[in-house]
Amino acid sequence: MVEGADVKKLKICLVGDVGVGKTSLIRRFVLDVFDDKYIATIGTKVTKKEMDFKDPRTGEDIRIMLLVWDIMGQPSFREVLREAYFYGAEGALAVCDVTSKESQGELRYWIKAMTATTGEIPIVFLGNKCDLKEDTRVTLEDLEAFASKHSAPAMLTSAKTGYNVENAFSVLVEKILRPK
Repeated sequence: MVEGADVKKLKICLVGDVGVGKTSLIRRFVLDVFDDKYIATIGTKVTKKEMDFKDPRTGEDIRIMLLVWDIMGQPSFREVLREAYFYGAEGALAVCDVTSKESQGELRYWIKAMTATTGEIPIVFLGNKCDLKEDTRVTLEDLEAFASKHSAPAMLTSAKTGYNVENAFSVLVEKILRPK
């Protein structure tokens, strides 16, 4: 922990369809727990986590307070909550379920809706549920090809096992902190 350092706050949003694992990724990242009982997010929820990083501009240690915004993925609420949800966001994790090709396609809508409010911001594309190898319909190569259209990285994650979860958030924060 960086003693006596100012804490820089960063708002990041998770986007993606209902059931892709946005809330589970946040719970794994913040609390290091997984619960396979599905509970739909109602409205929005903000979770905080502090992390230490090196400032890419100065090389100094800095403390980051991540304000992680989670939104319900149901289509009927997208328009209602969009502007308030995305306002002030400095980065996003765009999440699809690797067992659902449709959830990857829906990311087009989410990115369009987000950038209508935020403009271009750093994004990292995640293919969640990679532990379900037998049911995979979206490969890392598929996701990388999709992400390349946004000049963004892509990675596979598993909220269940914790695979790549911390790394996904760290990669996004590093992209946000990198000088433009």
